[in-house]
Amino acid sequence: MDAVTDKATAPSVLRNTAFLRLWTGTTASGLAMWALPFVLGLAVLERSITAVELGVVLATRTVGFLVAVPVAGVLADRHSRRNVVFWSCITGAVMTPVIALGMDRSLLLMAAAAAIVGAGQGGCRPAFQALVAEVVPEEQRQQANAATTLAIRVTTLVAPSLTALAALVTDAKALLVVTAVLWLVAALVPPRGNHAPARTTGKASFAADFLEGLHEARRHPWLLAGLGALTSMVALGYSATAVLLPLVSRDRYGTEAVLAAAMTAYTIGALAGAALMARWRPRTPGWTALAGMACYGLVPLALLLPVHPFVLIAVYVAGGVGMELFNVPWFTAVQREVEPGKLARVSSLDFLLSFGLAPVGLAFIAPAVDQFGSGVVLGFCAVACFAAPAAAALVPSSKGFTRSS
Repeated sequence: MDAVTDKATAPSVLRNTAFLRLWTGTTASGLAMWALPFVLGLAVLERSITAVELGVVLATRTVGFLVAVPVAGVLADRHSRRNVVFWSCITGAVMTPVIALGMDRSLLLMAAAAAIVGAGQGGCRPAFQALVAEVVPEEQRQQANAATTLAIRVTTLVAPSLTALAALVTDAKALLVVTAVLWLVAALVPPRGNHAPARTTGKASFAADFLEGLHEARRHPWLLAGLGALTSMVALGYSATAVLLPLVSRDRYGTEAVLAAAMTAYTIGALAGAALMARWRPRTPGWTALAGMACYGLVPLALLLPVHPFVLIAVYVAGGVGMELFNVPWFTAVQREVEPGKLARVSSLDFLLSFGLAPVGLAFIAPAVDQFGSGVVLGFCAVACFAAPAAAALVPSSKGFTRSS
């Protein structure tokens, strides 16, 4: 038998009130995060801002996110994770309406506000991740991570539609205020955890504390191997398919419908994968997770080959399932294996690499396509998507995502 589901020792996490509060806050912050680009896109259609201004605002938001993530990891290990969530989300709630104030007035004001909103987004991510380990017993954490992933995927699926529907009755500025309310919910609803920050007489710098988190990550070879595979997947696989799927949809199939169907199929696959991992306990969770990650390599391969559009859509479903086969055990293992007092810092490293290198990959894909052609780029990225998880699986502790593998 390949897997077990220990129902006796893992009652439903939905009975855990503290987790439900945390899940609500995480979902609200995720919805606010995903809604902002669509709301600003509507502002372009309303001519409240230009396309160039949209690009500047979203870029500064990303910069704010990346700057805040490592700092937030240190703060969330030094202080109450609940307080870090509160102040990060309050920052988003206060500064989001400032973006609306800057419309038609000042690009500098919008960009500065967006950078601070991005910092709020980056600030709450490691703290939310660490709070799961505080309020959820170990035997329920895989369920909890699956439920959180389900919420995130549903958010990505419905946020564009909800934004478009809301735009029928109001304007972008009002929608930004609604987004601020979501940040307020994320600030106020989550529960307190049980983390007691270590009190030291020394005054270690942020850099020293962050390096301590890096040292903790180095203690877990499976973690470094998994991070390397994940970084390769995001920087190469995700970036290449994000750039080239629209071109393939237009040039090969002659319709943007394939683009929309493929993206929807990926989200549906991810939902299915998260639902599966809420109940499935593989005997070799690490190898299963890395095999799931490797499934995404089918996506650039399908974009490279002249397959039927239904085959491409099916491959996107498989890619979505596979990535959640990785994500849920990965987050669960990090929460289980990493020293509790360093969990936020290690989580911040995870977010920094996975989110931080995505823009780098996107920046290089288009020039690479111009230089070498889309076929070479897709072929290289497909090989990388298969090879990176396979290489990570060779690390002995990767079998179970535990030092005792």
